[in-house]
Amino acid sequence: MAVFVLGKNKRPLMPCSEKRARLLLERGRARVHRLVPFTIRLVDRTVADCALQPLELKIDPGSKTSGLAWVRTRQSVNAQSGEITATAHVLNLFELIHRGLQISQALTARSQMRRRRRSANLRYRAPRFLNRTRPTGWLAPSLQHRVDTIQSWVQRIRRYAPVTHLAQELVHFDMQQLENPEITGVEYQQGELVGYEVREYLLEKWQRQCAYCDAIDVPLQIEHIHPKARGGPNRISNLTLACAPCNVKKAAQHITEFLATDPKRLAHIQAQAKRPLRDAAAVNATRWALLNTLNATGLPVNTGSGGLTKFNRTRLKIPKTHALDAVCVGSVDHVKQWQKPTLVIKATGRGSYQRTRLNRFGFPRGYLTRQKQIHGFQTGDRVKAVVTQGKKIGTYVGRVAVRASGSFNIQTAQSLIQGISYRYCTLIQRGDGYGYSLRTDSN
Repeated sequence: MAVFVLGKNKRPLMPCSEKRARLLLERGRARVHRLVPFTIRLVDRTVADCALQPLELKIDPGSKTSGLAWVRTRQSVNAQSGEITATAHVLNLFELIHRGLQISQALTARSQMRRRRRSANLRYRAPRFLNRTRPTGWLAPSLQHRVDTIQSWVQRIRRYAPVTHLAQELVHFDMQQLENPEITGVEYQQGELVGYEVREYLLEKWQRQCAYCDAIDVPLQIEHIHPKARGGPNRISNLTLACAPCNVKKAAQHITEFLATDPKRLAHIQAQAKRPLRDAAAVNATRWALLNTLNATGLPVNTGSGGLTKFNRTRLKIPKTHALDAVCVGSVDHVKQWQKPTLVIKATGRGSYQRTRLNRFGFPRGYLTRQKQIHGFQTGDRVKAVVTQGKKIGTYVGRVAVRASGSFNIQTAQSLIQGISYRYCTLIQRGDGYGYSLRTDSN
C-alpha cells in the first residue's frame, strides 16, 4: 500500500512506498502523523519543493459496503494513431462498511419505547405524527448515514493526499422492471426509465452462486423457481440463478418437488426470493445526494454507469470486490498494480448517549457509567498493551473496550483478549468511530 505523506506545514504531498517511508523515518526526515491509514509528516520539505501529479479518488457506492480506490491516472498518446490511452495505477484500496441497518433498528427501538411511555402516562396527548415538515432533499437517517460517511472519508483522504479528480458510479436500479421485466411504454406510471439488467441484479441478490448446489466461479443461468412451463411468471421474485447441471436436472419440476429431500435449502430459497428490493432502493435514494455532495467539493467529478464498470472489470480480468469495482468506475483503458491489500473500514459509531439499558418492554434493567473515559481511555481507542505478568503475557494491539473497573477488552486482528488492566495499555490512536482491518484476498 502507498503511504500518505504530509509536508512540514501539514499540506498533502505525493505518496511514497512503504520502503521509502521506513527509510525516511530511520533517517529522521519524517515523523509518524497517523497510524491508520498510515501517514508520515516530513520535517524538511513543503509543497513548494515538490511536483504533484494528478490523483483520482474513485467511489463505488453501495447499500451495505462502498468501495473506494485511490489511483494515479496517466494518459499517453499513440504517435501513429493519435489515440489517447488512460492508465490507472492503483495506490490504495478501501472498503467502507456502513451501519445503516443498526441506525434503523436503534431508531425503531427508541420509537417503540417512547410510544409505550407516552401511551401509558399521557393518554390524552394529541397525535403529532402528521404535523411534521421535511426539508427538500431529506433522507432517512439510515440513508443519510451512507452519504455522510462517504463524504467524511473523501474529505479525510483529501487532507492526506493531493486529490485532483473524483469519480462516482452513478448506478440506477429500475425497480418496476426488476419486478416485471416485460413492462413497457405506458405501463410505467412515473420515474426515470433507465433500465438495469435483471441478470446483474440476480447475481448480487444470490451472491453469485448456484442456488441449488452453491457452485461458484461457473457460468450461471437464470432459472424460474416456479417453472414457466407450469405458468410461472417472469417477476424477479420468481427468478434465481442455477448452474447448467442443476438447471437441467430440475427441468420443469416445481421447487418443492426438486428439493423435497432438502427442506432447509428449500426454506432458504423461498425466503431469499421474497426478500424486498431494499438494497436497490437505498442505492437509488442516495445516488443524487452523493453526487451533489461530491460536486460541492469543487473538484471535477466524473460519473459512469454500472454497466460500464462491469464491462471494464470483465475486459481487464479483475476479480469482483467493492474496492476493485471502484477502480473500474468511469473511462479506463488499463489498470496496473491492482493486486494490493484492501483496508476495510467499518463504521462503528462513537457510542451512545443512552446510559440506561432497557428490557424489551421498555423498563430499566441496568445502568451504564456516566463517563465514557476511564483512566484516559475510551471505547474505540487503538491501544498497545504489553502484559508482563499473569496468564496473558504478551503484546496486543487493537481496539479497546473500557470498563469502569479498569479491566479492558482488546479486539485484535486475530481474537478478543479480555481482562487486560489499563496499566498495561498505551494509547496509539484515538477512536474516530471506525474499526480498521487489512484484507489481502484481492490479489
